[in-house]
Amino acid sequence: MAKVNPSNQVVRMSNRSDASELFRSSVSIPEDNRKKLIKLLNARLADAFDLQSQTKFAHWNVKGNDFYQLHLLFDQIAEHLEEAADLLAERITALGGRANGTARQAAASSSIPEYDLNATNSMQHVRALSERLAIGANSNREAIDEAGKIGDQGTADLFTELVREMDKDLYFLEAHLQA
Repeated sequence: MAKVNPSNQVVRMSNRSDASELFRSSVSIPEDNRKKLIKLLNARLADAFDLQSQTKFAHWNVKGNDFYQLHLLFDQIAEHLEEAADLLAERITALGGRANGTARQAAASSSIPEYDLNATNSMQHVRALSERLAIGANSNREAIDEAGKIGDQGTADLFTELVREMDKDLYFLEAHLQA
């Protein structure tokens, strides 16, 4: 990354995502615990951002007899994931951290498998999204306990909120796959 300093010289800046650098926060969680929480939150932020982009891919590319219904459903799920990413990022910054929310950061850090880029028909997309959303929901479910062990009920509650929404979206997807 480059910026121009007052003497018009280009200065190279590092692209750091150093979780050890904390900004001032009056949140009464010890600094070491905040660092652990920020790392946990950034991991789930990468997943949410990746899931949101994969869901938009499905939204844009779905084909078939039930195109319209799934096009709308995928868009709704993508909106939920965008809201989740925003909640995660805001919690990170509230704790004094830096939200690692660029597309490149998400791609480098996401635990979500790459999307099936050859999927075209509706059920291929539903299956692909179901599998990936389940991974995201279950990772957030595990994060509830991790945040609780670190001693932050607020972050645990945030993860609980995300799990409820993801579980509902997963139900809407999986209902298409059930006889």
